[in-house]
Amino acid sequence: MAQSVASSSAPSAKPAAAGGRSTAAKAAEAKATEAKAPEVRTPEGKAGKEPSYSPGDYIVYPSHGVGRITGIEKQSIAGIDLEMFVVSFENEKLILRVPTDKVHKSGMRKLSSREKIQSALDALKIRTRPRRNVMWSRRAQEYEAKINSGDPVSIAEVVRELHRADDTDQSYSERQMYRAALERLAREVAAIDHVDEAEATVKLEKVLLAAA
Repeated sequence: MAQSVASSSAPSAKPAAAGGRSTAAKAAEAKATEAKAPEVRTPEGKAGKEPSYSPGDYIVYPSHGVGRITGIEKQSIAGIDLEMFVVSFENEKLILRVPTDKVHKSGMRKLSSREKIQSALDALKIRTRPRRNVMWSRRAQEYEAKINSGDPVSIAEVVRELHRADDTDQSYSERQMYRAALERLAREVAAIDHVDEAEATVKLEKVLLAAA
């Protein structure tokens, strides 16, 4: 299955500014604009340059989790030439094409730092009381939003809240949601630690059992 991230139409030209300015002043302004590197906000909230991506890189896409860039393609859509990253999600048998100039807007990011993953592991250790007084439909919406945020700490919170040493008292929907969150987190841990998903899952479950 192949999907493409929709791209917006080309921006319209800005109206000419009123009033006359010298050619030298306009040239200086243009040069300053070109020299300024674009800034983005990282998940940690710090400003930085747009990250670069290359074929072979592992990435995280919010609604699909860990994928791998397999190439870069050029396509013409509605008369607009686009350069796209081709991202493969092996577990979902999915190919996604993301315009290179829409990467930040799409939420696609590089793998988390080890410090960020450690924060996720720490989140697994926090004991919480089951929120049985909150309707499942409401909790399910909240859990799905956290899983699809792509943030490992938020995903870890879902894993922690739905984990049960004995899941016999859980509904089928709760078990499915738990498994989805655990798999999403395990795949990123596996990519960072260079191990398979099964080994990463065992690592996470050990942390959960130790905190129980």
